[in-house]
Amino acid sequence: MAGSEDVPGRTAGEQVTGHGEEPAAGFAVHVEDGPGPFGIYPWLLVGVGAVSQVLHGRARPVWASAPLLLLFVGLVLAAIWFGFRRGRGDRLAVGLLMALTVDAFVLAGWFGHDMNALFPLAAMACGVVVPWTRRPWPVIVVGSLSVLAGVAAWLRGASAEDAFAVWYSTLISGFIVATILVLFSAIRELRETREELARTAVSEERLRFARDLHDLLGHTLSVMVVKAQAARRLIPRDGGLAAEQAADIETIGRDALRQVRLAVSGYRGQGLSAEIDGARAALRDSGISLTVRRHGVPLPEEAGALLGWAVREGVTNVIRHSGATSCEISVDGRDGTAVLSIRDDGRGGSAPKGNGLQGLTERIGGAGGRIEAGPAEPGGYLLTVKLPFTTLPVKGEVS
Repeated sequence: MAGSEDVPGRTAGEQVTGHGEEPAAGFAVHVEDGPGPFGIYPWLLVGVGAVSQVLHGRARPVWASAPLLLLFVGLVLAAIWFGFRRGRGDRLAVGLLMALTVDAFVLAGWFGHDMNALFPLAAMACGVVVPWTRRPWPVIVVGSLSVLAGVAAWLRGASAEDAFAVWYSTLISGFIVATILVLFSAIRELRETREELARTAVSEERLRFARDLHDLLGHTLSVMVVKAQAARRLIPRDGGLAAEQAADIETIGRDALRQVRLAVSGYRGQGLSAEIDGARAALRDSGISLTVRRHGVPLPEEAGALLGWAVREGVTNVIRHSGATSCEISVDGRDGTAVLSIRDDGRGGSAPKGNGLQGLTERIGGAGGRIEAGPAEPGGYLLTVKLPFTTLPVKGEVS
């Protein structure tokens, strides 16, 4: 968006205006990731000492300390709640934060050191409510609050050590909450970036597919049209030459069909070896070790493409569903049959539901093969693909 700037650590949807002060959309930034209000509320127990002073009648007069403390508790709970539910920087949440901060200083100034435990609670609320913009407002606000809290405690008669403790506890409490929320915001941004990259990859694959079809069929169909026209003209004069033209059309058509099948499979110019290399990298990034075993004769290009598709689908399921630490891919091509097996040491169970395995089953079945998938012994999951292939000397790849 023109005039805006991305800010590290902001939540998804937060934007900074050209003046660099407030997030867009009414100053509110929703915190949809992170611990939530009920993850922050238990931390408020650090202020139980102040509550104890009121309950035991030591914060006198109780008729003043009790309502002020009750008001403070309500303001803290409400500020944190609206900070999460309505968004960081929400005007109502900011107003509640200002009110509870004033209340904390009144309690500490009137009733003494026992109320200093309320300052860390106010700092936690700051960490939730105050938004990140081009300026690190949580750092500025929490830092200022901690200094004022330490000074207020010292002016009220606290020792230098106690005043330092008030400053430090207030500072660290606010920074911990603000940092946690920043980390969750960064995680969300990374996830959204990954999803956007996936969408971009799909778009690029569609463009690649369109280009492949054009490259495959544009010239081929033009040649077929020319030969068909030649055969039609030759039929009355030279039937033998016309038959040769018809045979050329059949050969070109079969070759085009084969190339289209490879393009649809997504493996023109790739194959089983390339997919195994890609699987190795994907598994390594997921913390899963891979062992590859290959036996038998070289596989034809079509068989390698289909088995490469099976490797992609099988490894995807290992990464998403198995919880495994190791995976083994075995390829055996002999006696006119290629056998691919993908085994992991994960949780096993039934076959994962989805269109991937179903589509793979249909694709392999269309080539005369079959798929077996299920729990392995003694544990894990096993996917086996058996695919017949010709042993004629054709271009292939070592399995």
